[in-house]
Amino acid sequence: MTVPRVVLFDLDDTLFAHRDAVAVGILLHLDRVGGAFASGDRTAATVLWNALEEEHYHSYLAGDLDFAGQRRARAQDFAASFRIALTDTEADLWFDEYFESYRSSWRLHDDALPCIDKLAEMIPGVRFGLITNGDPVFQGEKIRRVGLADRFEHVVTSGALGFAKPDARIFEHACALFDVPVESAVYVGDRLRTDALGAAAAGLTGVWLDRAGASAMGPADTDDAARLGVLRIDTLTRLPGLFAALHGA
Repeated sequence: MTVPRVVLFDLDDTLFAHRDAVAVGILLHLDRVGGAFASGDRTAATVLWNALEEEHYHSYLAGDLDFAGQRRARAQDFAASFRIALTDTEADLWFDEYFESYRSSWRLHDDALPCIDKLAEMIPGVRFGLITNGDPVFQGEKIRRVGLADRFEHVVTSGALGFAKPDARIFEHACALFDVPVESAVYVGDRLRTDALGAAAAGLTGVWLDRAGASAMGPADTDDAARLGVLRIDTLTRLPGLFAALHGA
């Protein structure tokens, strides 16, 4: 591994505290809606909402649902667990109201900006970018709202390209925007296969941000991570240290 010329980051749950905002947002929304939604098991409701996001957002990434459709499906399936049927129009309104609670909870992880600042100080001339699976308008709003807009030279979204991580093309496209070979770039993300292994398979240095610090890897993941040289950290605070020795810091 050499000192990187470009450091690329994932957005959600790497820099942006998406999962935290979802958990706070759904409970605020259920309290506001009231009735059966506010009287159920709050932990179970949060777990279900997270599971439905995973299911339907991946349907969007796969092209089976459009962006609005995956939101509608999440609201309808969630309501159905309370034996409440929502029409398409009602589901759209339900999700829009939830989204306001979610958006009010947007923030960065505490280690995000200090990590970027430290890398810029330690590696003169290093350049920064984002690669995110999602709709460019929606992701762009998050980036602006949390103060990241001026931190990145290029932002690459799957929704604008038509293919998503871990497809090698999205990582190659980002490197082409920076006009650097893939081996001169590092990619950091919280999902092992989607982010770190996907990037490493495309020729970048893949860094897996395992914030829980205890995520189990199956034998296939362990073998692939070793073969592709994936690095593992539990906080972005540790990222600059991966390159300090290389840079003589």
